[in-house]
Amino acid sequence: MTATTAVKPTGSGTAPGPAGPVFRKRRPYGTALGLGTAVLYLSLIVLIPLAAVVWRSTDGGWDRFWAAVRTPDAWAALELTVGASLIVALVNVVMGTVIAWVLVRDKFPAKGLVDTLIDLPFALPTIVAGLVLLALYGTNSPLHIDLAYTRASVGVALLFVTLPFVVRTVQPVLKELDRDMEQAAYSLGASPFTTFRRIILPNLAPAMISGAGLAFTRAIAEYGSTNLLTGSIPFQTQVSAVNIFGRIESDDTTSAAAISTVLLVVAFVVLVLLDLFQRWSARRG
Repeated sequence: MTATTAVKPTGSGTAPGPAGPVFRKRRPYGTALGLGTAVLYLSLIVLIPLAAVVWRSTDGGWDRFWAAVRTPDAWAALELTVGASLIVALVNVVMGTVIAWVLVRDKFPAKGLVDTLIDLPFALPTIVAGLVLLALYGTNSPLHIDLAYTRASVGVALLFVTLPFVVRTVQPVLKELDRDMEQAAYSLGASPFTTFRRIILPNLAPAMISGAGLAFTRAIAEYGSTNLLTGSIPFQTQVSAVNIFGRIESDDTTSAAAISTVLLVVAFVVLVLLDLFQRWSARRG
């Protein structure tokens, strides 16, 4: 007796398809919706207002634009703002890196409190910061350091509001830095300075420069703390933000927009250079 096996017909003469479920590629509706929402939000909050400022600055043509920028008080304020912001950014590179190093590598009492205080300039309204600085470095200073209404007060105010940028940019990089490389360098006879210069500094440099750039762009826009501590004396201690506000109060919005556009271009150029530097650093590995 012979057993026979029935073969199920396959219908047409074609071979059966592969077993298992067939997955169809979903169209990226979520991606398109998210992208559209992000672009719409950025347009309403950032792009359209900035475009309106630039458009308003050219109401009277480019001749009036440059005339507003080159007025003696506006130009003096721009020079002071950009110069002081550059100095503050350089100081932040050094001191911000030192503070980040202490917070990451050293152990001391109340370390958590100090780490929290670094973010205080972010949370504190700048007008309140101006009051604090005026009480500390004004005419009745408990430290007997009277910097009020001097050019040095501009730097002090900008240093206060930009302190966290380099610290918070360098700190996570320093935490992730491979300590084994340092130990290997020490075991090969490298001095602490050589180890820092050849191993640590190249890894921290991109973060340091990024933090300094962010501090610079924040400093050129500062208003509250500088207005109180410096007294905003034209041609001496008046920064561009205060000069712009004074023009708005005088109903000269076109010249105020022109000076604002100059600051906007300076900030945009710095941010683009930072982005290019970060891409170059990423390619280098």
